[in-house]
Amino acid sequence: MNPLTSTNPYFAGLFADDEITDLFSGPATAEAFLAHEVALTRAAAEVGQIEADLAARAVAAMVGFAPDVVALQADLKTDGMAVPGYVRQLKAHVGAELAPAIHPGATSQDLIDTALMLAIRAANAIYLSRLEALNNALEELGRTQGENALMARTRMQAALPITAGHRITTWAAPVERHTNRLEVLRPEVELLQFGGPVGDRQRSQPHGDAMARFMAAELGLSAPVRSWHTERDGLATYASWLSALTGSLGKIGQDICLMAQQGVDALAQQGGGSSSAMAHKQNPVTAELLVTLARYNAGQLPLMHQAMVHEQERSGAMWTLEWMVLPAMMTCTGAALRLATEQIQAITRIGEPPSPS
Repeated sequence: MNPLTSTNPYFAGLFADDEITDLFSGPATAEAFLAHEVALTRAAAEVGQIEADLAARAVAAMVGFAPDVVALQADLKTDGMAVPGYVRQLKAHVGAELAPAIHPGATSQDLIDTALMLAIRAANAIYLSRLEALNNALEELGRTQGENALMARTRMQAALPITAGHRITTWAAPVERHTNRLEVLRPEVELLQFGGPVGDRQRSQPHGDAMARFMAAELGLSAPVRSWHTERDGLATYASWLSALTGSLGKIGQDICLMAQQGVDALAQQGGGSSSAMAHKQNPVTAELLVTLARYNAGQLPLMHQAMVHEQERSGAMWTLEWMVLPAMMTCTGAALRLATEQIQAITRIGEPPSPS
């Protein structure tokens, strides 16, 4: 069972984020594949590799193409990926006369990596929106609660008095840094993939580079100077950003769990989970989930670093490992950002408990 996508009613939705998950759905992938193929055909016509009239008719014929997903599932068992079957279906859909305008000079990895980049681009826009919402929630918390007295704790022991604003700042400052890092990182990961069978664009020469620039502009992605089929450091760096962000959010969750402990009572909040056996409990469920999601992403990160070790010009094993790991990390990140904002907004008091009257 994959807990991130499970429909089991005992787990469904606990770790999920529908907006991010939808970016990796069958319809979203089909849309990305078709966008790549349309851009590729137009690019080939732009540089004169295929006739403009042939390309225009092929593009018109591609509009609305919906692959036979059941057949693609059967192809997976043989091909290990859906693209060969997808391209066969697309060529059959447009007909023999227009088929030469389909998939010129490309390879399966070009489609799959570009579809991933389109999903990452959409996810990054969601992340930035949620980072802004979280930052706003933290600013509001600091404005309303920042002057309250709070006991600092080092190594989980009482240390010296501080203001609540000091601790809130330690939550908010990394959120701003992660936002700035993502803005810098976006051009490196929202990157077109186009290299052809062995990554050197030889089947598109002497126009391969021009085709890549045209396709990137069509798809709203950055244009690489060459293909990056086996150069996965950008994705590893992106996974590191995902893990670092959820780690910072997990620190917020861990602090809140400790502050909300009975006997400490340095934080009060609306809501909280109930216990099946102890009616007096109000469990800090949202804060706990932030810790869980942080630890999950930290555990997955080494696999993305393992996935950098490709053999020669393509590794089927390392490439498919990314498919298993990165969407799950991205889903966890989306969930953590949403839950973190909900958690901050649920806080009604930070500071030492009121003195008994």
